[in-house]
Amino acid sequence: MTGAADTDRGTPLPEDLNSQLAQAGSATVANLLLRRGLRNVLMTGVRPLTEGQPPLVGPAYTLRFIPAREDLDTLANYASSSNLHRRAIEECPPGAVLVIDAFGSTGGASLGDLMAARLVQRGVAGAVTDGGYRDSAAIRQTGLPCHHRDNAPRATPVALHPVALDEPVGCGGVAVYPGDVIVGDSDGVAVIPRELAPDIAAEAADTTAYEEFAAREIRRGRPLHGLFPATPESRTEYDTWVAAGRPGQEQPWT
Repeated sequence: MTGAADTDRGTPLPEDLNSQLAQAGSATVANLLLRRGLRNVLMTGVRPLTEGQPPLVGPAYTLRFIPAREDLDTLANYASSSNLHRRAIEECPPGAVLVIDAFGSTGGASLGDLMAARLVQRGVAGAVTDGGYRDSAAIRQTGLPCHHRDNAPRATPVALHPVALDEPVGCGGVAVYPGDVIVGDSDGVAVIPRELAPDIAAEAADTTAYEEFAAREIRRGRPLHGLFPATPESRTEYDTWVAAGRPGQEQPWT
């Protein structure tokens, strides 16, 4: 089982779906998945590399590490074109998110700046690991949206041995199947089963729009009760507001 059809998992997301999920963010996505009984979808201890970086959205392409062993993990082996870490950089599809299962280890780097630059050049949407990155300042300069646990300046072979590409992994305590849709922002990283992504995106767009209405009402002094969570009555008010052209939606918080 892959969690997504083999024919779909490498396909880039439609632009409208990508935009809806980017605007919604990881917290809204997690709440919508909770309604479907999916509780463990937010990665633990995984945060943005750079404050204010763009949202990260795309289907997962996975790499899995296990602990390194000295007879196998040499710099010579690491330099080989058959090394799965290096292959992941060259084989992650454009528009995808490289998800790296480092079993929570920051003893060696899951990624460095030259690898990040190559991912940008190849059109990859971003990278996520429950390990860490080296050359963090230089990675920021590439513009690649990245999430990790913490800085990991040591060379990869010191602690990490790559064993699998494009197979199910665990990252930040969450199961990630190839093709699952990754949504990362300032709150964290959420994982959506691929087959649910269109419905979650549509519901997220509606939820985000309703929250604009709720924020407007709160600015006007209205209490949360009867407004958030939405009620049938407040949804009717919201529909009227939308029909009127959403007046007041640009008012700043005061």
